[in-house]
Amino acid sequence: MTMSIRKVAFVEGEYYHIYNRGNSKQKIFLNDKDRERFLKLLFLCNSFQGVNFREQIVVPKINVWDFEKGDSMVNIGAWVLMPNHFHLYITINTNISTKKTPKALLWEENAISLFMHKILTAYSKYFNAKYKRTGSLFESKFKSVHIENDVQAKYLFSYIHLNPIKLIDSKWKEQGIKDKKKAIEFLNSYKWSSYLDYMEKVRPENKILTRIDFIDYFETKKDFQKEIFDWINIKEEI
Repeated sequence: MTMSIRKVAFVEGEYYHIYNRGNSKQKIFLNDKDRERFLKLLFLCNSFQGVNFREQIVVPKINVWDFEKGDSMVNIGAWVLMPNHFHLYITINTNISTKKTPKALLWEENAISLFMHKILTAYSKYFNAKYKRTGSLFESKFKSVHIENDVQAKYLFSYIHLNPIKLIDSKWKEQGIKDKKKAIEFLNSYKWSSYLDYMEKVRPENKILTRIDFIDYFETKKDFQKEIFDWINIKEEI
């Protein structure tokens, strides 16, 4: 596996906003099947194992969410898929088992870069094969922002989970959320983010999140819902 070195190294115990979008802002998810594949890859690629989707999942007809993938490379605290981009809130997993494989030891330092390389490569291959296209699907390297304080973290958490509102109100970020009730109803029906997981909806996608390393800001789902709308008004550069 070859991969260019990033200018800023990812550090254990630190938190990052990771995002990327389609080349020339093109859509990277054309339908629910595409979104489902990306979510399955978020789960499967978050492993020190190499997983062949066709040979290990499709052919033996295994449920992805039941696959024993071993220790995760990173912990994911929030995620969202939009038509032409995605956002992740992640940190390196330092809670892996004491019996580390040689590969795990080798990959641990570069866990975030390797995880992103795995998922972007796997999804690009799927997308290009399905739609009979060639060339780069994503716009250059994925982007990353180091989350340096609690205020920034809470803002990012809100930003990620409220992002889908853009699909029903394109100017909400500039002009604010005019109809909060409508926005909540939409988010409750939008399955392509971790919003529903924090609203305690039981679903297979719950397995994508590993909240152990993330501060639990919200005691109840009502607190969560209220807080994300309040924090989006705090202007922080992310």
